[in-house]
Amino acid sequence: MAISVDTVYKTVLLILNKEQRGYMTPDEFNKIGQQVQLEIFEKYFEDLNQIVRAPQTDADYADRLSYLEEKISIFENNSTYTVSSGVVNLSDVHRLNTVTYNNIELQKVGRKEYYNIIKSPLTKPTELYPIYLQEGSSLKIEPTSIGFIDISFIKKPLNINWNFVADAGLGIFVFTTNGTTDFELHSSEQTEVILRVLAYAGIVIRDPQIIQAASAQVQQQNINEKR
Repeated sequence: MAISVDTVYKTVLLILNKEQRGYMTPDEFNKIGQQVQLEIFEKYFEDLNQIVRAPQTDADYADRLSYLEEKISIFENNSTYTVSSGVVNLSDVHRLNTVTYNNIELQKVGRKEYYNIIKSPLTKPTELYPIYLQEGSSLKIEPTSIGFIDISFIKKPLNINWNFVADAGLGIFVFTTNGTTDFELHSSEQTEVILRVLAYAGIVIRDPQIIQAASAQVQQQNINEKR
C-alpha cells in the first residue's frame, strides 16, 4: 500500500531533466516530500468533514466515504499506555479516537469541567466511571488508581527518507534501501504526491511554469475525485 520514495524521486528527476528545468538534491526532496505527505494526510480530515456533511441522497456518498476511510485506516492504531500518577504522555498520536480502561470508555471532559468533577464528592470519578482531560500530548486520568489505558488513535505518518551513499568517483548519489522510509500514504496518491513535489520543485529552482502546471494538475485531480 505504501508509495515507493525511490519511484517518486526518480520520476520527479526524470520530469525535471526532460524539461531541462534543473535538479533537486536528496535533502531537498526529503524535506519537500515530507511536507507533501503531511498536506495530503491533513486533507483527508478536511475531506471527511465535507463528506459527512453532504446530503445522503448523493449516490456516490457511501463510496467516497468508504474510500476515504480506507486511506485513513492506514494510520489507525491501538496501543496500551502506562498511567503514572494519573498522567499519560502520548507518543505518535495525531488524533485521539477512544480511551478505555478494562473495556470501559473514559469520558473526555474540558478543563473547567475536569476540575469541577474531581472536586465534588458526588461526581468524583471512579474506575467504573473514569474521565480524562487532554492537554497537548498528555492525558490527565481520573481516578489516579488506574494503572493503564488502551488508546485507539490515528498516528502521524513517519518522515519519508530517500537514503543514499555518495559515489565520489562518479559524483552521484546511489539509492540504498538501508535507512530509507517510503511514503505511508495510500498507493492511489502516487500521482498527486509527484505533482505536489514538482510544484515545490518549481519554487526551489525558481521556475513558475512548473509551479503553475503542477498546481493546476493537482487542483483538477481533486475536482475529479469529488465528482
